[in-house]
Amino acid sequence: MTNYGFITVAAAIPSIKVADVQYNVEEIERLVVKAEEEGVELLVFPELCVTGYTCQDLFRSAHLLDASDEALSLLTDFSLGRGITFVVGAPIRQDDRLMNSAVIISNGQRHYIHKTFLPNYNEFYEKRWFSVEALDAEPRIFRLPNGVTFGVEICEDLWSAIPPSSTLATSGADIILNLSASNEVLGKHQYLLSLLSQQSARTMSGYVYSSCGYGESTQDLVYGGNAIVYENGKLLAHSERFSMDPQLVIAQIDVEKLRNERRTNTTFGRAQGTLMAKAEVIALDLDDDAYNDILRKFVLQRNYDAHPFIPKSEDMAESCEEIFNIQVMGLARRLEHINCKNVVVGISGGLDSTMALLVCIRTFDKLGLDRKGIHGITMPGFGTTDRTHNNAVRLMEILGISQQEISIVPAVKQHFLDINHDPENHNITYENSQARYRTMLLMDIANQVNGIVIGTGDLSELALGWATYNGDHMSMYGVNASVPKTLIRYLVQYVADHHIDEGAKETLLDIIDTPISPELIPAAENGEIKQKTEDLVGPYELHDFFLYHFMRFGFSPEKLFLIASKAFDGMYEAETIRHWLKTFLRRFFQQQFKRSCLPDGPKVGSVSLSPRGDWRMPSDASSILWSLD
Repeated sequence: MTNYGFITVAAAIPSIKVADVQYNVEEIERLVVKAEEEGVELLVFPELCVTGYTCQDLFRSAHLLDASDEALSLLTDFSLGRGITFVVGAPIRQDDRLMNSAVIISNGQRHYIHKTFLPNYNEFYEKRWFSVEALDAEPRIFRLPNGVTFGVEICEDLWSAIPPSSTLATSGADIILNLSASNEVLGKHQYLLSLLSQQSARTMSGYVYSSCGYGESTQDLVYGGNAIVYENGKLLAHSERFSMDPQLVIAQIDVEKLRNERRTNTTFGRAQGTLMAKAEVIALDLDDDAYNDILRKFVLQRNYDAHPFIPKSEDMAESCEEIFNIQVMGLARRLEHINCKNVVVGISGGLDSTMALLVCIRTFDKLGLDRKGIHGITMPGFGTTDRTHNNAVRLMEILGISQQEISIVPAVKQHFLDINHDPENHNITYENSQARYRTMLLMDIANQVNGIVIGTGDLSELALGWATYNGDHMSMYGVNASVPKTLIRYLVQYVADHHIDEGAKETLLDIIDTPISPELIPAAENGEIKQKTEDLVGPYELHDFFLYHFMRFGFSPEKLFLIASKAFDGMYEAETIRHWLKTFLRRFFQQQFKRSCLPDGPKVGSVSLSPRGDWRMPSDASSILWSLD
């Protein structure tokens, strides 16, 4: 596929005059030209748009049918030398039957798909004029020069128990086009959107829907005009309903993403074994120069959420509550299983350890356990600042847990003497010695109290390998293991707003505002944090964006750069994004060995790096293919 796996599609709603075929054809041609200028590769029009859907008994007129046939010939000639494929609706005579049909027109070629299911439950009784396609007819799929495949169904087909699109998708169609003439009644539009969303999600397809609008007869029904594009359940674009003007709704469907979703979803694979029919695949031979000209017009128009892990504002509270409950229930089950009433948590005054502590608090309350069974340990070292230390102590006091402070400075200094390390050399040995000593303390205290150590590390740190092996990398249950850094801030904010008293809330808000740091090197002269994580490994919002799209859809480095540049336009320069993307890919591959032996922890979202289920990769896999030039 070209253009990073994207295809530009459109749904058109032309101006229609019932039974005025010449006028209708001119309007269709006008929208085809406009779509081609916009770089559209695949375009769909409404059902029976050549004649108008509401011709009623005029469909019995050979004069109208002759005019429709002539119009299709004109449209076919019109398509010669063009790079766009378009699909219109027309009545087609087939022997002694009349079919409600979709006509696929591409560079002088013409193909037909007939409607399978005809409605008989409203004022427009299609069975009065049309016959149906045989239910066992061989499905037909069309392939564009870029390898993208599409199938076609017509209006009522979608509303059936087993829509033709289900068979088309499991037979290999990436995109489904639907030519429709759905009338408007109260409540029907929301049902239509639900139907389109669910069918595109079930079939993991792009779904392009066009329904007739202004110009159709309003003798008994009104047609509001719906041009809608979905991608795997997500609405990409839609028209203005009840508009009196022609409309062209354009969207870019990510076929590469759809194919990756199908490959990795075993349920879809199983459905292919059940529903897949032997489909006839028709290759559409478009004019090379014209088609390449369309492809060259490609500019990414889709918008990407710069923070894909963060719930939308209207869903924020509900989503945060659900995530928090998953973490709590995971820990609760583990404690009950091992009959444990004590946990040990290293409290640094940073976001991650705060989140882990809040999970422990909610879990103990839920299980009816004494909060004194939560043992919070502060372990100030060479880089600990007053701000983080005071926040850690204050939070533990307010929440009523057991607390203990152990300075690691004397022991680590002795350790430096033991291994002959110069304490003025603030290298990786200097930093990791502190992290490993802290973990040893936590483990030993857990033995003393007959408890377990709760891990605080998050998903973003695991992706980058930003953890000391056998230091903060290790615990007995990691409650934050699949929560990304960008989301933890919102989770702590949610708990502060909904599940904590005012005294603790003030402290939590200050923790949220504290720069992210491991605090492993001495603070600046003014006592402020000197070692800021994002200065070293890059902005977490960039890394979380890379992680989400790399893990969920398997995108190439070039495509990650493309969509990140779109998502963070105006926030980061292109070279900055490229630099940190290289860092992400390099560290992701180099640090797999740390993820290969992760402790247990609950999965809370669609992305997780657990080596037991979600991500299994050799620790020595080469990253050459993922190098970004």
